[in-house]
Amino acid sequence: MIRVWTDNQLAGVLDRLKQKGSTFAYDPKATAHRAASLTMPVRTASWNQDYGILPIFEMNLPEGILKEQLRNAFAKALGTFDDFDILAIVGRSQIGRIRYTAIDAELDETVPFQSIDEILAWRREGTLFQDLIDRFAKFSGISGVQPKVLIRDEANSVAGNKMTDAPTVLGATHIVKFWNEPLDQLAANENFCMRAAQLCGLEVPRFRLSENADVLVVDRFDLCPDGTYNGLEDFCVLNGVGTGQKYNGGYETKIFGRLKQYLPLDHWPEEAEKLFRLFVINCAIRNGDAHLKNFAVIYDDVTAAPKLAPVYDLVTTVAYNQKDQMALTLDASPHWPTRKKLEKLGAMRCGLSNKKMKEIFESTQAGISSALEEMHAYANDHPAFTSVAERMSNAWTDGMASLKESQ
Repeated sequence: MIRVWTDNQLAGVLDRLKQKGSTFAYDPKATAHRAASLTMPVRTASWNQDYGILPIFEMNLPEGILKEQLRNAFAKALGTFDDFDILAIVGRSQIGRIRYTAIDAELDETVPFQSIDEILAWRREGTLFQDLIDRFAKFSGISGVQPKVLIRDEANSVAGNKMTDAPTVLGATHIVKFWNEPLDQLAANENFCMRAAQLCGLEVPRFRLSENADVLVVDRFDLCPDGTYNGLEDFCVLNGVGTGQKYNGGYETKIFGRLKQYLPLDHWPEEAEKLFRLFVINCAIRNGDAHLKNFAVIYDDVTAAPKLAPVYDLVTTVAYNQKDQMALTLDASPHWPTRKKLEKLGAMRCGLSNKKMKEIFESTQAGISSALEEMHAYANDHPAFTSVAERMSNAWTDGMASLKESQ
């Protein structure tokens, strides 16, 4: 059994159900504000799932290299190594407001200190990645196949572009992302995709590319000025499905329709416009990995209205797979949409006027064009990035062409 904490207070207990499933029961003293998820309000009856861990608790389970590192370090000692065992290891340091401890343990989310400046300036070959994995794997409750860890650097802690007021931030403050072959220069790729989104007017966390382009450091945008964390739920959670189904379904219902379901009517127009703008950018930069886990909502209070989370995990996947398509479907097709299809989505799902959509298409083209100039300048000074930059440039050019006029 595992204790589940929300906002640093006990919410309930998570346990196995018939070996393959999971069950979660709220503590009798839990109030509505202790709810683990927008999808799981506090109630007397338990929340059960016959197979796997309930989506909100599975959301941050490590994948790929990070998961394998944890398996190698702990499987022998534990005797087993399933999702419950992983939660027990990384549960005290997670993205969002939920934490986990053993049934008899109190909460302690202290993460070791690591200088971000040291990471950004690192020049020694072949040791940084393994050093950080060795030190921070057990503090890294974060999903994603590509290698990444959560670290703490108080000197660089920023919440909402403001230095935190908390005298000491004990939990993780940054995400450190690496790239592995065959995804050459993935950190630089993501850096310029995030820059494009920023120049297009979307909210993005602070991000910095290391001097050797091996690492992208991203500030946690769920970190509050007082050192606590906002709630964060991806669209696998909001759709009630596990990570294994992150590529299933259509954007119309799984993303746009689901966001509308969790928003008050007066909040919908603003959030719908932001979501449409984000979707257009994903199409324009040819990001074929815009799946359910790469969209999320964020909130201060689980009983209040959420909003669309800042942008994260943007990559031009076509730079590595020229035939890559969208992660989900639009109008039952995974092919990159024409402007006409985007206009249909904006009008029918978001209620946007032709004038507003025209402004979004034009500002997207302008923002991406500016980011493209910055990317070319960087590639001129960094020959190792030239090949990827050229493929990204071709993909962005194609993407922007599809926004110019109805086709």
